[in-house]
Amino acid sequence: MTGDSGTTGRSGKRRGAQHLTPAGVKILETASRLFYEQGIRAVGVEAIAEEAGVTKKTLYDRFGSKEDLILAYLRARDGLWRSTLVKYVNEHDGAPEEKLLATFGALRAWMRERNPRGCAFVNAYVELPADHPGQEVAREQKSWLLAYLEDLATEAGADAPGTLASQLLILHEGACIANSMQSVERAAEHAQEMAAVLIEKSLARRSVTS
Repeated sequence: MTGDSGTTGRSGKRRGAQHLTPAGVKILETASRLFYEQGIRAVGVEAIAEEAGVTKKTLYDRFGSKEDLILAYLRARDGLWRSTLVKYVNEHDGAPEEKLLATFGALRAWMRERNPRGCAFVNAYVELPADHPGQEVAREQKSWLLAYLEDLATEAGADAPGTLASQLLILHEGACIANSMQSVERAAEHAQEMAAVLIEKSLARRSVTS
């Protein structure tokens, strides 16, 4: 976890980052772990403050309220996932279509290291009331991922890149659910195999029509 609560743009670079004091960083790290592991509504500010080794007053001084701390958690996790994904993809040289497949490698590593209980944004979307601003953070995260996949699909020369991006996003989401519920072994690998078929078909259609 980084020392800010900002999100990132499509390139994976952070925007609107909020600088945090060391105490703020500790609170955010603790809250992020507890919110993800135990659930947003199940964790109170008292538990967060106690585990972070700060007073409730310090927590409120740094974040204002539990609701603002929830937003900081979601925005920080969003920024971390974006930067992790983009960095992983950019480190994989090769044909543009291989970068699309690399997103599943990034997902596999993310699920292994940081995502055993499924997608934090889906979890938050289910937990939070409909009018909570965290709902918008979750929707924006999925919109960004869809746009990022479409950019990669366009670079690869896919036929109907928007359609391919939607299909790949569904595979990403399905792999997360299957992995968290342990209903399918090697979920990300299977999703990548299906993605390869979809990408190949999309590129073949483009070749025929061009």
